[in-house]
Amino acid sequence: MKESPAKPKELYVEAYPFADDVLALPVEDIEQTVQWYGDAFGLQEVERRESPHPAVIMERDGTRIGFAVNGGDAEQDGAAILVSDIERARDELEAKGVKIGNWRVDERVGEKYQVFFVVAPDGLCYYFHQPIEQV
Repeated sequence: MKESPAKPKELYVEAYPFADDVLALPVEDIEQTVQWYGDAFGLQEVERRESPHPAVIMERDGTRIGFAVNGGDAEQDGAAILVSDIERARDELEAKGVKIGNWRVDERVGEKYQVFFVVAPDGLCYYFHQPIEQV
């Protein structure tokens, strides 16, 4: 009997907003947003609304990120995305042609994190991070 290949561990753990709401990040075009984040981040559309602003909620591994045409400044917003495997996240994005930057270790409240940034074409900034296991 042949064993089926192991399912990869969920990569996206949680998303936190830089500003107000991780489910209403400002964008100018919903269709372009769905296309780019689907291709680049592997997000899938799970909900769409027209009121009070055109908006879409996208999800990967149970982690939701939303986008809205709400007049906000995308260059002043974004999200911190906690991942289970920072190297896999980086490799996936780079394989899709996404430019990552600032591969480094950050320290917050005595805990170290491996991190990198992605600035999406819409101007939103993403801080991918994973705690570094300390022995």
